[in-house]
Amino acid sequence: MASQDGGESMMQTGASPKKEPVAYGKAGDGDAEAAEQASQSYGENSTAQVSAVSNGSDNDDGKEMVELKIIWNKNKYDLKIPLDGTGASLKERIHSLTGLPPAMQKVMYKGLLPEDKTLREIKVTNGAKIMVVGSTINDVLAVNTPKEVIQQDVKAEENKKEPLCRQKQHRKVLDKGKPEDIMPSIKGAKERLPTVPLSGMYNKSGGKVRLTFKLEQDQLWIGTKERTEKIPMGSIKNVITEPIEGHEDYHMMAFQLGPTEASYYWVYWVPAQYVDAIKDTVLGKWQYF
Repeated sequence: MASQDGGESMMQTGASPKKEPVAYGKAGDGDAEAAEQASQSYGENSTAQVSAVSNGSDNDDGKEMVELKIIWNKNKYDLKIPLDGTGASLKERIHSLTGLPPAMQKVMYKGLLPEDKTLREIKVTNGAKIMVVGSTINDVLAVNTPKEVIQQDVKAEENKKEPLCRQKQHRKVLDKGKPEDIMPSIKGAKERLPTVPLSGMYNKSGGKVRLTFKLEQDQLWIGTKERTEKIPMGSIKNVITEPIEGHEDYHMMAFQLGPTEASYYWVYWVPAQYVDAIKDTVLGKWQYF
């Protein structure tokens, strides 16, 4: 009865139940306040360190995970993702880490990473380094001459000429015949770039040349007996290829290093199975945006 009287008294007088004073110095409240400050700080600075780590999502529970090191624009990010996730899903995770849209990404792991295959299928291992190359839309729009325009002009010019392998400047190299130490070729096949340099080929002067793809530095190294040229892939405007008549399992290939034909660096006897991988790695799909 005493409790009922007390309750009626409180209702009649309008008094509120007595509350304990809040001690903001407690550990629990301090953690909440710190979390709120971190959230505000993250909103002000999107490159805050907290954005450099992603441990997956709630939907990943029970799945076999793999931990990756994402490297983009001199920044490193730790990422945990399902091993059965596709290259496309990896691009989405990279987008959440870096802010770089998937369409602008060139993701490389032993060559250009395919979007339709799982990380397990392409044998991505725990702790693997994934190189990401790409520019923001503002950076790309700042380029005066888009690469696709240059490629269209070059292709139109090629159509006006006889096949490259019949032209005199190329015949003097091709007539030497196939190099003895050339790498084996597979006609009609498409393979990822090998882990070793492509070697045993000729350059325009008939000297031996090798191609090394330094993905972590986004560079193509063109090596001869005399020296090695280290060329940023972003500076290569186009890649021209054509099968060699009578030896269609090999191609002749040119890297356009400047605005005119004089800037082409020619390489002969490139194994056909690596042609598409070379073009994708050097140019990347993001070039069209």
